[in-house]
Amino acid sequence: MTQREVYLDYAAATPVDPEVAEVMLPYLTERFWNPSAPYARAREVRDDLERARGTVARLIGARPDCLTFTAGATEANNLAFVAVEGHVVVDAIEHESVLACAATHARRTVRVGADGLVDPEAVARAIRPDTELVSIELANGEIGCVQPVREIARVVAAERARRLEAGETTPIFLHSDASQAAGALSVNVATLGVDLLTLSAAKIYGPKQVGVLWASEEVRLRPLVYGGGQEGGVRSGTENVAGVVGFARALELASERRGEESRRLAGLRERLWEGLLARVPSAVVSGPRNPKRRLPGLLHVSFAGVEARRLVIALERVGVSVGTGSACAASRMRVSHVLEAIGMPRPLAEGSLRLTLGRGTTEEDVDYAAAAIADAVRAEAARTGLDDAAMAALAGGWGAR
Repeated sequence: MTQREVYLDYAAATPVDPEVAEVMLPYLTERFWNPSAPYARAREVRDDLERARGTVARLIGARPDCLTFTAGATEANNLAFVAVEGHVVVDAIEHESVLACAATHARRTVRVGADGLVDPEAVARAIRPDTELVSIELANGEIGCVQPVREIARVVAAERARRLEAGETTPIFLHSDASQAAGALSVNVATLGVDLLTLSAAKIYGPKQVGVLWASEEVRLRPLVYGGGQEGGVRSGTENVAGVVGFARALELASERRGEESRRLAGLRERLWEGLLARVPSAVVSGPRNPKRRLPGLLHVSFAGVEARRLVIALERVGVSVGTGSACAASRMRVSHVLEAIGMPRPLAEGSLRLTLGRGTTEEDVDYAAAAIADAVRAEAARTGLDDAAMAALAGGWGAR
């Protein structure tokens, strides 16, 4: 097998699309002016910034003045949570930034099923009279499950109507972190029925450290960063014009290519899974059985009794870059909270890889990776004296097929 370079960790980082880099470049060079300055050239840059804001707003079905640009999705999630003071509801497999924010409030954490999906009725049961925020991601970036956000929006709307009828004044809002979903799913805020939405440029072939929080007019945001009053007084500091312009173009491209690219990636994902399963019959895939409930370019696969960290090293030697979960958890080489929350047996969780495909992935890449991963798994299994039957026994019949 001739070595090639195959990148299968697009959920952790995407390269900046050449078209995005092209529109950003002028604001890093000749159009460098501070958009808050009073002279004509600075005002031109301010106009460009506001046009980009308008583009992002149009693509998510929102008003431009309801957008706050941030230094990434983590900051946007923090802004969403500081907008409320009362009780919050989250699910157990949210991104670490959402769970960390929830930990600063009185909270209830909703369990998920073995497929990672949130039951809207469980959310309804978790809501208390003092609940002010429900935060459910649109899609999980580790096992790829697409959450029923629209159904959960109806639960929140019903509670809001109940409070209104009862004369209760405590507000309740629905937030969704759609960072991992924007390249594959619609993020129209009206269709989703959310009150706050987080997006990240870094997940859609835009620049890193650029995010946005959309908040409906009913939500009163409170600043995390104080200073000159930029971003409507919510996020002070000189605006990242290049980043925002790049974000807008990246979201445009993602919207234009969403349907065709999702179909292509779903086909590649199935090709990769079939290639792995043919070589390692004990392999287990996580997430919903219904492929429509899974992100098209994400395959979470586990090999019982094998250490994922050793697989990552072995695969890197043959040019295949893979993840073991969210980059936050993988950097500490621990079993992620997501796998714990879905009840995956530890011998299986410790042998889990997150394989994410992207615009640069080809059929040849997928075939090469399937063979390389299978070779690495067999080598590790042989090292520990496991055959496929023993690995299947350790898996205990867990997981979707």
